[in-house]
Amino acid sequence: MTDDPHTILLIEDDAATRTFLADNLTADGYEVVPAETARDGTRLLESKYPDLALVDVGLPDGSGYDVLRRVREADGLASRVDPDTPVVLLSGSASEIDRVRGFERGADDFVAKPFSYPELRGRVGALLRRRARAARGGRLRVGDLEVDPASRETRVRGELVALSQKEFALLRALAAEPTRVHTKKELLRTIWGYQGAGQTRTLDSHACRLRQKLGAHGDRFVVNVWGVGYRLVDGPVVG
Repeated sequence: MTDDPHTILLIEDDAATRTFLADNLTADGYEVVPAETARDGTRLLESKYPDLALVDVGLPDGSGYDVLRRVREADGLASRVDPDTPVVLLSGSASEIDRVRGFERGADDFVAKPFSYPELRGRVGALLRRRARAARGGRLRVGDLEVDPASRETRVRGELVALSQKEFALLRALAAEPTRVHTKKELLRTIWGYQGAGQTRTLDSHACRLRQKLGAHGDRFVVNVWGVGYRLVDGPVVG
């Protein structure tokens, strides 16, 4: 049994295999989110934030490689897909070239069918433990502010602050280098995909709401550097 209810996205078009894996992984304490197609699997990646994905290479509407590429090409900021999500490819073809192709495209593991469930479970557990260690090390702390990219949680003095997707993306970008001034053009390009600043007030509106939410108890975060852009704090980071 697992200690925490990790969520596993299972993208498998074969009903028997999907049911077998879902039943056994659930019995072992995981929360399983099943999908039959690449399209449904991609949609669930964006809405369920799985801790790990088990993806069959041969899917009726595409390839598991397409799903893998969708994960690895995510920007990790505005995207709702975490590019560091562990992906295990399942395939009926176990040739050396297939395995190499999977690893070259960013797979964390490659399991050939038919497989041993205890071995698969062991590999899944190892990847999740590795991800948990990386997530703990990936938290950003700026004084009393803590940003956790893995869980997409933000806390001020330990109190959870509810942020929208874009607000969190903006905060994460600023927190990565809290004392540097991030230009408006840079932030609009990174988070919203705009090629130029133009006349949009999108960034300013989100920054204003973010400042209000983080400063509910008098804390001063999100500094507007007039005519240039934004930074998270004025001076050296303390804490």
